[in-house]
Amino acid sequence: MKTLVFVFGLVGGWNWLAVGLDPCWAMSPTQEVEAFLVQVPFAEPPPVEIPELPKATPPPQEFTEKDRQRAEALLPLLSGPKELYAMGEFVHLGKLVVPVLVKALKMPDPRLRYNAIETLKIIDDPQAVPFLLEVARDTREMTRVRAHALRVAVRLDPIGALPALQALVHDPSDTIRRTVAFEARYIKKSKEVPFLLIELLGDPKRYVSVTALESFWLLTRYVGKPHNWQGSTQEERKQWAQEWRAWWKSRLQEMEQDSSSPSEPISSVYWGYPMWS
Repeated sequence: MKTLVFVFGLVGGWNWLAVGLDPCWAMSPTQEVEAFLVQVPFAEPPPVEIPELPKATPPPQEFTEKDRQRAEALLPLLSGPKELYAMGEFVHLGKLVVPVLVKALKMPDPRLRYNAIETLKIIDDPQAVPFLLEVARDTREMTRVRAHALRVAVRLDPIGALPALQALVHDPSDTIRRTVAFEARYIKKSKEVPFLLIELLGDPKRYVSVTALESFWLLTRYVGKPHNWQGSTQEERKQWAQEWRAWWKSRLQEMEQDSSSPSEPISSVYWGYPMWS
């Protein structure tokens, strides 16, 4: 008689099975076999001890002259091996440091200016928007820095950034125009934004017009007639944009009529599309 031994254990959180078998048993399948289940004892792991971590230092409630001098000394560190440390220090100081941090937007290092814009985004204070829009309008600035400043300004204050978007529709840089087309989708409940996007539908660059088309759909859910936007010419895109302009004007008239009806206020379902509610 041959004997089979099944051993159950626990290794790394997984059950495993070990089988002990006499090799000659495989040669004699007709013989009787006895099997015994055996469990290997194991000790439970010790409980995890989590040490009590010290609490973070709260941000200052007032911005002293010493804090201002320290913040100004940190400005050059926004570019280099200690840039993440400097950004963290500015974020810790919070909204009180924004008047000092915006000075970095005038410093010569483009990476420093970019990191300053990113830090302003993390601090999330709309008082930085005028300074960011000034950078976005500056055609002498690097396109990468301008586009990032425009993105952050729209996220901090969408309505306040709308005039800048309208002014940059015909910017010489197609990257800036594409940023305008993309960021316009975050400005909701504005009757001027669809006109801005319709203007960009006839842009010389196809990828700019396609971005404007996507933003227009996200805001209004209007699809329009099917056209080959990817393989189109600028003249064709300008002609197709008139269809979107005519639809939007008719939609505005419907909105004016709906607003005069007391039974269904326009604020309940904005423009009749759930995206705007």
